[in-house]
Amino acid sequence: MTAYCMKCRTKKEMKDPKKITMKNGKPATEGICPKCGTRMFKIGKG
Repeated sequence: MTAYCMKCRTKKEMKDPKKITMKNGKPATEGICPKCGTRMFKIGKG
């Protein structure tokens, strides 16, 4: 799954994606940027 990395400022393929639920109850996917190691989020079902 691809997501936007705020640090690299590009879309990249997430490393170790996990499905999570945000505080407001909406679904999201959380992963790590393979280049810089920053946490990445993609909101919505995926």
